[in-house]
Formats: sequence, structure tokens, C-alpha cells
Amino acid sequence: MDASPIVDILRQAVPSASIEVIPSVDMATIVVVREQLIEIGTVLRDHPGLQFAFLADVTAVDLWPAEPRFEVIYNMACVGEHFLTAGAASPAPARRLRVKVRTSGADARVPTVSGVWPTAGWPEREVFDLMGIVFEDHPDLRRVLMPDDWEGHPLRKDYAVQIRKETTSWAPLQMTPEEFARNVRAGHERADRESQPQGPKANRRD
Repeated sequence: MDASPIVDILRQAVPSASIEVIPSVDMATIVVVREQLIEIGTVLRDHPGLQFAFLADVTAVDLWPAEPRFEVIYNMACVGEHFLTAGAASPAPARRLRVKVRTSGADARVPTVSGVWPTAGWPEREVFDLMGIVFEDHPDLRRVLMPDDWEGHPLRKDYAVQIRKETTSWAPLQMTPEEFARNVRAGHERADRESQPQGPKANRRD
């Protein structure tokens, strides 16, 4: 997908913008630096030729052990004639865009875009909860899926295997491999017993 028309507008609006275009088979994809994320995001939303007012999702990927370790990914769309940005004379072309921001493992933080797209608030919390990436200036950055007392971030590639992790939650959430195997065998044995005829009445015909 060709990102050139979008990048041309961004570079005119933000002459200092650092933008990398990445080849993609499904939608135009660019990489921007975190220091310019808010400025570029605002242009993407408000420029009459872009109008990317719909932020569909915020997610992230852990590239460990590579550095920069994390990519925060923003999937957005201009919905064309179905939405007109304030001040725009006509709709921009309907299209999708993927924006990536890279950040190191030692400094895993990016600014929140919830001030640009309010829908970012919840998915940014999910990324924080599961990946441990901090969204600076987020109005309510706390866990949303894991318990408040959970230790670590389960979607990081170096996260300890859950079956070996001690939990401080109200009840154990895992068992040892031996316990799991015993439970499986016990379930099979119980099913076998229940499927067998019981006593003389089992052969009786009325």
C-alpha cells in the first residue's frame, strides 16, 4: 500500500518530521518517533486532506531480544464521506493507516494519544497492563485485565512461564505438570467407571 500521499502531507505540515515508510500488504504503514507522535497524530486527525478521525486500535509487539525492543502500533482510518473534520470543505479519501512508534526495553514509554483520540484510553491501558509500556500523561493508567497486585507483564517475551509463577491473587491460578497429569488421569478413570454397567440390574430387561 502506498503511503506517499499521506507522508507528503505530513512533511509539509511538520517539516521536521522523522517518518519512515514500511512496505505493507494490507495498509499504508509508517514509523514516527515518539517525540513527534502527538504533533503528527494531530495533523493526521485534523488536516483536511487526511482526516484520520477514527482510531480503531492501539496494540504493541515485543521484539525481544532486539532493540528497540517494543513497537507501539496505532491502526486508524479516514472514513471518507461518513465523517467530515471540523473546518474541512469536503471529505478526505477513505483509507486506512498504521502508525508505529519504537521504544527501547530500558525506556519503554510513549506519550498518550488519548488527548488526540479519546478512544485510545482503554487500549493504552491494556498495552500497559500486558506489555509494561508506560503512556505518559494518561489520565488513568492502571491495570485493566490483570489483578492490581499482579507482578510483571504477561505478554512480554521474557515473562516467566505462568505454571511456575507464584501469584499474590486471592487463589492459585496454576498447577504443576504433575498435578495436571493426575487430574487428567483421574477424570479418565471416573468417566470409565461411570460408563460401566452397575450391578445385576444392569443386565435386567423389563
